[in-house]
Amino acid sequence: MDAPRPHDLIWLGDPHAFVVECALGAALPTWADAAWLARAPVVVRRDRDDAGRIPVGLRGITRAQRHAGWLRSEQCARVVTPGEVARQAGWRDHPRHEKISALQALAGISRRLDSRAAAGHWHWGLTGAVGFSLASGIDVLHAGSDIDLLITASAPLTHDDMQWMSELAALAQSAHGVRLDIQIATPYGGFALAERLRTGGRVLLKTDRGPVLCNDPWDPSHAPHPSSISGAS
Repeated sequence: MDAPRPHDLIWLGDPHAFVVECALGAALPTWADAAWLARAPVVVRRDRDDAGRIPVGLRGITRAQRHAGWLRSEQCARVVTPGEVARQAGWRDHPRHEKISALQALAGISRRLDSRAAAGHWHWGLTGAVGFSLASGIDVLHAGSDIDLLITASAPLTHDDMQWMSELAALAQSAHGVRLDIQIATPYGGFALAERLRTGGRVLLKTDRGPVLCNDPWDPSHAPHPSSISGAS
């Protein structure tokens, strides 16, 4: 199994053991019990740990139910990436497809993204509430849910590609009333597309060592610490 990357979803091998282990340090919130964690995946976040543990975020049904924690790699039973969520296209047969604008918008957005990505050196995936819901089958969506889009690019994106993505976001807003939040993942960190277009260069790159202001988010000097997980978000 490859090292999990930020935004990957991980299902625990032994939720009860995880809860007991967490209780030895900072106890988990009451909603994050073993029964919930047997159903709900945790989300890889950005941080680093000298002991080699994976930084994860726990999420519940509501936006207020969030908790940061650490996971030993041997506890990973299954990992699903944002790209795999997108390829599974679960929005097509979601039971509330007709009621959730974000799911309706994905039909057209996905076709455009697939076509554009095929000609480029990047790929796309789904994160946030939409990604969590489609991957887990736990419906946390509501009428105003955004679409959190992750664009993973190993090399710098062209200005044309970034402008095209911005226009896609405008289309989702005008056609469906859905906000499309686009994050770009480089091998060294992640940044917001809207910020890059607004500044013309300088962005706040989120890395495993913390946020870094930089002009080139693909600069290898931002490479993650060897002891931390690799990847980008």
